[in-house]
Amino acid sequence: PHPPSASASPASGASRDVPRKADGAVDYSKDFFGKPSYLTVSGQLNAEIYACAMRDVYTFGPTFRAENSNTSRHLAEFWMVEPELAFADLVDDMDCAEAYLKHCLLHVLEHCDEDLAFFEENISKDNLRERLRQVATTEFARITYTEAVEHVLAAERKFEFPVKWGSDLQSEHERYLTEEVFKNTPVIVRDYPKAVKAFYMRENEDGKTVAAMDVLVPRVGELMGGSQREERLEVLERRIAEQGLDAETYWWYLDLRRYGSVPHAGFGLGFERLVQYVTGMENIRDVIPFPRYPNSAEF
Repeated sequence: PHPPSASASPASGASRDVPRKADGAVDYSKDFFGKPSYLTVSGQLNAEIYACAMRDVYTFGPTFRAENSNTSRHLAEFWMVEPELAFADLVDDMDCAEAYLKHCLLHVLEHCDEDLAFFEENISKDNLRERLRQVATTEFARITYTEAVEHVLAAERKFEFPVKWGSDLQSEHERYLTEEVFKNTPVIVRDYPKAVKAFYMRENEDGKTVAAMDVLVPRVGELMGGSQREERLEVLERRIAEQGLDAETYWWYLDLRRYGSVPHAGFGLGFERLVQYVTGMENIRDVIPFPRYPNSAEF
């Protein structure tokens, strides 16, 4: 078992003293690390170093989100599986993500039938195993973000969140694509607008989109997300500047390109969201022992 990393009940050795300047602002020069530091939102940037040294790697560890998302699919602290593939492009990334998800589902179907029968009877109350087997044995549909937006705009129904080219897809749009447009088939959406994606995603030749992808599944929406990484130093420096980030903070990440890099790609899969999907649980807070979410850090 893994205890939560974020705790409101400090154990031995914990300190609440925060060094401050005369105006009350935090004095980071006297803080523990001597500069601002943060809970990680991903192990990806570090995994890229490993991948460029050792080829194909993965990380599995706690990650954090500070967004105020009180939904049945979001946690403030969760565990994430993050493969990183050297000498790989976006197509390789999509192939790996599809194969990995299918492997996980087939393994559970083969080795955990008794557990799945329990969840089917008591939790999902539907054809859970049949749904999982369909995903595990069906070729995933693949479309561009532009095609996805066109499908949503052509829908003969109203959505809570309107969509237009350049906006991020919401869960209702993702589920519409997988459940209605593609008839309960998983869908991989690729080539998102660069304005809604991170600086490290490889810019496409059109200058408007990046080589990013999301894996969408019925009843959930996004289950995995990834991209080909930007290996061109000058483009990466420009993207960091465009997003108003401090390039000095990323000196080591830029050096990975400056002194020689390779095309590489990777993705992340939230472990608790996978467990939620496989078990049919309605709320992700029920598949982790000590859930962390806005205004709650008990135990």
